[in-house]
Amino acid sequence: MIFLRSLAFNLALYAATVVEMIVFTPFYFLVERKRAWWAPKFWARTNLWLQKVLAGTDSEVTGQENLPVGAYILAPKHQSFWDTFALVPHIPDAVYILKRELTWIPFFGWYLGKMNMIPIDRGSPAKALRKVIVEARKRVEQGRQIIIYPEGTRRPPGAEPAYKHGIAEIYSRLDLPVVPVAHMAGLYWPRRKFLRYPGVIKARFLPPIPPGLSKREFMARLVEETEKACDTLLVDAARSKNPPPLPPTALERLRQLGVNVSEAAAAAG
Repeated sequence: MIFLRSLAFNLALYAATVVEMIVFTPFYFLVERKRAWWAPKFWARTNLWLQKVLAGTDSEVTGQENLPVGAYILAPKHQSFWDTFALVPHIPDAVYILKRELTWIPFFGWYLGKMNMIPIDRGSPAKALRKVIVEARKRVEQGRQIIIYPEGTRRPPGAEPAYKHGIAEIYSRLDLPVVPVAHMAGLYWPRRKFLRYPGVIKARFLPPIPPGLSKREFMARLVEETEKACDTLLVDAARSKNPPPLPPTALERLRQLGVNVSEAAAAAG
């Protein structure tokens, strides 16, 4: 049953993406950028609805009261394709820092270009960081929100944190608050896997880290606050009535937290 529901969802996701890009193209490319955000936000809500109806996976995002007004940096955990779109409806005018290869995809890349994202060459980290700071300053002057994944690439749930120091440099140079985002989407929508598991993906915008801290103090707070919140969500998922399958990294983290792993693993089946 999970296979069939996952198949139905994946097919519907890609079909809806293609159809919506074609249907929305006249509106999207003719109106000014801020009005055009309606289309990506509608697409994100469509994905979430399809995920709930077809895969049985609901989404619950909380902590919106922690989002500042105007420009800020959003720093989500990166575990799944889910966290690349599910937060979009809550952000007024987002700017993603993303790998440049995404802008080469027909239609999709054109949509990204309309929103004036910041593509980077991940093969040249130093050069990419300089570009990010220059381009991000321009977006900040427009009051936009910069989205950057502190770990750079998707990590399995419960894995040892691997935060890159690039975000500390960006934080220091832009002098903006940083809002961490905790979630365990990788339990329900695993990276590089076909299956989507039923349950509730919970995500939370955490209280913003104020500007002005040293890079070292900022990194310590970012890691501690994000990982602590993620641990709470991991334990909640493992103890839920219908827990998703727990990968080895999640099981190991639960053991470290003193959770009865045998029960959690047995419940996950």
